[in-house]
Amino acid sequence: MPAISLTRHLIEEQRLGHVTPDLRLLLEVVARACKRISVAVGKGALGDVLGEAGGEAGSINVQGEAQKKLDVISNEILLEANAWGGHLAACASEEMAHCEPIPDAFPRGNYLLVFDPLDGSSNIDINASVGTIFSVLRCPEGTAAVEDAHFLQAGRTQVAAGYCLYGPSTMLVLTIGHGTHAFTLDREQGSFVLTRAHLRIPETTREFAINMSNQRHWEAPTQAYVADLLAGTDGPRGKDFNMRWVAAMVADVHRILTRGGIFIYPWDRKDPSKPGKLRLMYEANPMAMLVEQAGGAATNGRTRILDIEPDSLHQRVPVFLGSRDEVETATGYHLRHDGDAA
Repeated sequence: MPAISLTRHLIEEQRLGHVTPDLRLLLEVVARACKRISVAVGKGALGDVLGEAGGEAGSINVQGEAQKKLDVISNEILLEANAWGGHLAACASEEMAHCEPIPDAFPRGNYLLVFDPLDGSSNIDINASVGTIFSVLRCPEGTAAVEDAHFLQAGRTQVAAGYCLYGPSTMLVLTIGHGTHAFTLDREQGSFVLTRAHLRIPETTREFAINMSNQRHWEAPTQAYVADLLAGTDGPRGKDFNMRWVAAMVADVHRILTRGGIFIYPWDRKDPSKPGKLRLMYEANPMAMLVEQAGGAATNGRTRILDIEPDSLHQRVPVFLGSRDEVETATGYHLRHDGDAA
């Protein structure tokens, strides 16, 4: 059977009525932008893309985080690639305080694109995996001028979501609401090729991913849940668990989509003013959609992530996602704790 390219896959989905022509073209533009980012990441020091943006003085983004050169480069690649195609009304990015409408010089489409241009950028300088996360929403009908408020839609309204992992191979993982599919970049041909269709996350697992250095800052139910995982066969779970942590959400979630597990980034007391670390709109929502479409589950410890109604573009949330049984177990610890406290 001949290799199925991303373009062919999307055309077949369009024939089935799963995507519109404009959405198909939009996803192809995003994929092309990811190829350019992959090239920049692959050059590393040879392309003068390592280190902090802004030189020695450094540059801080809207999140209060130090920007890497590749953060800025990736953001510009995605903005430029999507500005002129006529498929988008506006973009929103982790690196920008507010959304950016499509310039008046170009036709405006009916979709909104939200993205984290380079997830895990702390891994850049050590040559470890990083990635791009994106989400596509519909622009509300009758919108004359797009504002941040038009992006504030619950994750269940996403029409597509995906990420591109820049690792030993470059992989694009995508859902349009009909399963989660993985494409590998054929560098000789310059195209993404379908390598795994309809990914399925095992319902049970013996692996978890969490940053244990923050343990002392977690709330009580997270402490109890992880303690029971670490207790292994001698504890209430009755089995041993392995811990993995790549420090890039894309890489950790990709492992879970590939072989199961639970990814956890809980609320902690290091900054009590923030309800979590990860951003709802361009990290938690797209990853939750991908995971659910692969048979997994995703909550904030209490509520399904895709049902959360956002109140700001850069809203943060705790994240528990992966194998369904394990996510339900972790969520149960938090709900029981809340019930006991009440």
